[in-house]
Amino acid sequence: MKLISVKRIWEQGAHNAFTDLIRFQGALFCVFREGTAHVSPDGALRILRSADLGETWQSVALICSDEVDLRDGKLIEYQGELLLLGGGTLHDKSGLQSHLWRSLDGLVWSDALKIGDKGYWLWRLTEYQNALYGVGYRAGPDGDTRLYKSDDGVQFETWLMVFNNQGYVNESAIVFDQDNGFCLLRRDPVWGPEYVGLLGCSQAPFIDWQWQELDKRIGGPVMLMYQSRLLAVVRLYDEQVRTALVEIHPNTGVVQELLTLPSKGDTSYAGVVIDRNELWVSYYSSHEIANDQLHTQNVQNESSISTQAKTMIYFAKIQLVGEL
Repeated sequence: MKLISVKRIWEQGAHNAFTDLIRFQGALFCVFREGTAHVSPDGALRILRSADLGETWQSVALICSDEVDLRDGKLIEYQGELLLLGGGTLHDKSGLQSHLWRSLDGLVWSDALKIGDKGYWLWRLTEYQNALYGVGYRAGPDGDTRLYKSDDGVQFETWLMVFNNQGYVNESAIVFDQDNGFCLLRRDPVWGPEYVGLLGCSQAPFIDWQWQELDKRIGGPVMLMYQSRLLAVVRLYDEQVRTALVEIHPNTGVVQELLTLPSKGDTSYAGVVIDRNELWVSYYSSHEIANDQLHTQNVQNESSISTQAKTMIYFAKIQLVGEL
């Protein structure tokens, strides 16, 4: 396994973050949030397109809202359309609402459709046997998650009202392998015993889930199956915060780091596409310092660098063949 290439593909926003990646109609599409800061009321979802396997990228859409801060866009192809899922934090402080947009070409997008329950952040959608599944979360020490299902991409029913309620549960990734389902679930905070990630396992029809604690804290998860192995790209927190490709061992709960992407500080939230034995990854990071003044300043600590570093979008290619 080795890193083939990594390139910066977008830096024009003040804060560029929270990516996803898909191949649709022969082209690559990357979505991410643009805003003035990591948390700000002006988040919009920008979509880039590459017709040459990631060599060059063009901005093809910018989805904005006067009512919500749009965040965490996720892309999935479903029934011949490209769907965009995003969360919106309402400006009137009344909570958050998940939204879904659809497109026939990735360029022109429909109006937003509100889906799921208000107050539950529907994080990512995964298809299994022509149905869409996704986990919605309500954050906090007493937070919980719900499993949603849709047979048409319009109506999302609550498949499991109580999916996991172990506290501080939030971001998720689901993959299916034949009749088996796996869910990688993030937990916070770092100051309590609930900080390590969780792995849920189930079989169709995905009513009963068994959960186990992993041995690491993870963030911004995206998960995939490769040669019957459970891989994920996540943020790791031990030592230097970074974005890494890991293998998750369901039998032991071990999160094994396989490859570290160039990253530091405010980073992660990747999207992935498998192309034969290559893994293509979009992610964001703040490891490159954008403020030229820092080159002439005597920076005393890493935190001062991270506050002035600029988050930018990256596209990497990883060779997977060989020993994992």
